[in-house]
Amino acid sequence: MQAVVEREVLLERRQYTTEQSSLWDKLSLAQKFAASSLTQFGYDIAFIRNSQASGSLAILLCDGNAATINDEGEINTSPGITIRP
Repeated sequence: MQAVVEREVLLERRQYTTEQSSLWDKLSLAQKFAASSLTQFGYDIAFIRNSQASGSLAILLCDGNAATINDEGEINTSPGITIRP
């Protein structure tokens, strides 16, 4: 019974809003793989920043902590950025 309850919680947690789904569609394949691994630790995609110099940067949040993923799928869990409330 406990396993069924835990499975239900995981399934419910994996359902994304339409905004999050739209953001996932904008990620590169490498970013999707990296983001998928971070979601296992409770991170959710918050937004994506694009610049001509550095490309696409996905920002994920978990309990007020930010993580970034660049175009190549490299994860930075200490990005040194400030997220406004």
